[in-house]
Amino acid sequence: MVRENLPPSVPGVITADEVLATVDAIARIQLPDGNIPWSPQDHTDPWNLVEAAMALDVGGRVDQSTRAYEWLRSMQHESGSWNAYYVGNEVKDPTLDTNVTSYIANGVWHHYLTTGDTNFLEDFWPTVETAIDFALTYQVPSGEISWRGDEPNPGALLTGSSSIYASIRCAIAIAERTGHERPDWELSLGRLAIAIAHRPNQFLDKARWAMDWYYPILGGVLRGEAAHARVAASWDTFVVKGRGARCVSDQPWVTAAETCELVMALDAIGADDLAHSLFGWVQFLRHEDGGYWTGANFAEERFDQPGELYPVEQPTWNSAAVVLAANALGGTNSTAGLFRGEGLPSGLSSVELIEAGTIIEDERREQNAPKR
Repeated sequence: MVRENLPPSVPGVITADEVLATVDAIARIQLPDGNIPWSPQDHTDPWNLVEAAMALDVGGRVDQSTRAYEWLRSMQHESGSWNAYYVGNEVKDPTLDTNVTSYIANGVWHHYLTTGDTNFLEDFWPTVETAIDFALTYQVPSGEISWRGDEPNPGALLTGSSSIYASIRCAIAIAERTGHERPDWELSLGRLAIAIAHRPNQFLDKARWAMDWYYPILGGVLRGEAAHARVAASWDTFVVKGRGARCVSDQPWVTAAETCELVMALDAIGADDLAHSLFGWVQFLRHEDGGYWTGANFAEERFDQPGELYPVEQPTWNSAAVVLAANALGGTNSTAGLFRGEGLPSGLSSVELIEAGTIIEDERREQNAPKR
């Protein structure tokens, strides 16, 4: 039985009908088998397919989102992983990305919150479990998670590890709801949080990218004073008043997806006025059919000029980010608080982390001890 979830609206910015038009723009691109490519005849990546499927759920297109998850499950490797890009059912980029693989947990939990369908949750538990186990195979002793699993020592990405943190929280929620116990995931979650919050030098340097700025907040690691300080430290570097967020700090390129993810990060820490303003600014990228252009370039940083659309495309994941931001700001449904971490386990404190690690190691030693 599908729960009654009304489409969101943000007063003065976007109406419920406009949100539904954006959802329809995504739905038109979905293929009959459930696959959701970036655009017609384009490639698909699993992370962005999940983002698009969540937007379909927000718009009430539950059957279509279900088909998207079923297609994704059909492409999963026995290891629990997915490749980075597909064209149809063929692999385009064989990279095994740990963040791309983990995001299925967010989508499955979001779908359950939308529908209340425990059968769906049980059915997808093995898919989620093997995906998270794959990613955690590449967690290093200092806590961060290597960004790919198909080459030695690739390094860890702050954005990717922060996203995986949110995915593990969703996976633990799924485990708890379906009656499965994964205390090792809680241990890994705590170690990952410590790395993200306290060991920034353990990650590859991607400070030019806006995502590395706001993802520790969006992923749920940073809250309170630490989160607000992080926002303030780079606000002028990335945010263009009246336009939105730059994708890269040294380029005059404002993008819809980065802006909307930043909106959700701000919403998660109660910075409502900033979030609302940003969401209003990015509407200049809306197309009349409901889709959103990826972004706009402003030559010589002339942000008072119209700017040049770049690239000239309206990818499904881009429009999905707008829908999810609208839902975070104005949704009254059961999924509106997901990116605020509502209803998700918080992970272990430092003391609990030490205690849990000792217990789990003792259990492993006992299991591996010779039988007498």
